[in-house]
Amino acid sequence: MTSFTELGVPAVLNTALDRLGITTPFPIQAATLPDSLAGRDVLGRGRTGSGKTYAFVIPLVARLAAAARKPQPGRPRALILAPTRELATQIEATLRPLADAAGLRTLVVFGGVGPNPQIKALKAGVDVLVACPGRLDDHIRSGHASLDAVEVTVLDEADHMADLGFLPVVRRLMSQTPVGGQRLLFSATLDNGVDVLVQKFMRRPVTHHVDSAAQTPVEMDHHVLHVRDDDRFGILVELLAAPGRSVVFTRTKRRAKVLTRQLNAAGVPAVELHGNLAQNARNRNLSAFSDGSAGTLVATDIAARGIHVDDVSLVIHADPPVEHKAYLHRSGRTARAGARGTVITLMTDEQQADVRDLARKAGIRPVTTRTRPGDALLAQLAPGERIFVTPAPPAAPSTPSGPSRPASPEDSTGSGGRSRSRRPRRGRGHSTTEGAAPAASSTGQGRPRAGAADNGQGSRRRGSAAGSGQARGSGSDHRSGTPQQRATTAGAGTRSASPRSTSTAPSTGGGAAAFSSRGGGRRTGR
Repeated sequence: MTSFTELGVPAVLNTALDRLGITTPFPIQAATLPDSLAGRDVLGRGRTGSGKTYAFVIPLVARLAAAARKPQPGRPRALILAPTRELATQIEATLRPLADAAGLRTLVVFGGVGPNPQIKALKAGVDVLVACPGRLDDHIRSGHASLDAVEVTVLDEADHMADLGFLPVVRRLMSQTPVGGQRLLFSATLDNGVDVLVQKFMRRPVTHHVDSAAQTPVEMDHHVLHVRDDDRFGILVELLAAPGRSVVFTRTKRRAKVLTRQLNAAGVPAVELHGNLAQNARNRNLSAFSDGSAGTLVATDIAARGIHVDDVSLVIHADPPVEHKAYLHRSGRTARAGARGTVITLMTDEQQADVRDLARKAGIRPVTTRTRPGDALLAQLAPGERIFVTPAPPAAPSTPSGPSRPASPEDSTGSGGRSRSRRPRRGRGHSTTEGAAPAASSTGQGRPRAGAADNGQGSRRRGSAAGSGQARGSGSDHRSGTPQQRATTAGAGTRSASPRSTSTAPSTGGGAAAFSSRGGGRRTGR
């Protein structure tokens, strides 16, 4: 089997990868690294979870380390563009151990947080800038950044940038990078104008196509549960009370918020992720999901891409998506890089025609079963003892002993991004990334869902945030699986203890009525 050394990866990076326990390249890495390390423009096509992040951060760091130039204020030497703030943060977390080993500074910038810490870090000089297009464009327009010294430009999830309407600003940013610079573009598809970027900015790119986005992994099991409308919530509770991490997708932000509240009230620790959350709340919720203090993430399509936490064994479409592409990207949160995963779609009578059409376009043949709460099938799909956590009573108000000061913006938003020091870090755990997979055995088979059975949320603790504009290191992961597959854990921390019950689920009657396919109020988007 090919090694990183045989692919031409420099010794200093080999050593850094080995310290992370990453020794065997994934297929897309083995395919693209010889060309990208040689300085060629590379177009990498592959679905999420195929290993793309290491495929571009390794050659990027290798090129900058070989040149050994000091960055100038406001003029990064390399640029990585990502469509979402979560993905940008996770890319930087993956990049950082390699950059530290090579003595390079990194910075992540995005909107939703104060710009001043980012401006200060840019002025100090950074080698690698990971950015969302909008905030970077703001910094350039205000004169705090320039792209005229960029040697390597990377576009990650280019098709998702197109879906979000970022192509005009992406074209504007790329046109400001030097013509002779290396360009690496990674995308699941070349539709929605991505081909225009390829034609305009890439010079004779070498194309590598691994794991078509139009194909679902063979390690992914698809099920459609034909349910009565008033049974939906009860079935969700039974599935989500099992051990392990699960991601539940809803179609609207309001539905995600309501369902999260109902699950917690029913004894299933859950956090929400959608566009209405402030950045510090996003960080806090993702940290709770990553460190296991909440075993369920309820999300809109904002999490269909860019959220990569290991050990997600179950994805549930509580609301079937409208498009088959959304189905594939949502489902891609599980069965990553060889690990097994289960995808469940809840379907009511009136949704039958839409779900059949969705499955046909997605190229899947799900097993469809009429299901009621208590059916044995639910225990087969999500095995393990059901754990229900007693919600914590509200905290008693405290009597202040003196005048309180109002919270400053820094109290909630964090630093907003700052440069990393050149001093190597010790004891850093694995980072979250597009390119790594959930924990699985070395043979590529997924291990039984575990990790959330002993995770309570009765006195819900705030997990360590990933940083409002800066990725933080994650704790070491001692779970089973190949090291590169474990490289996606973000912020593995001490799990909180809470009162638990393993007998029967709390009453779900109110949730069943409120979480209805006909309810939920008007649609509010993602």
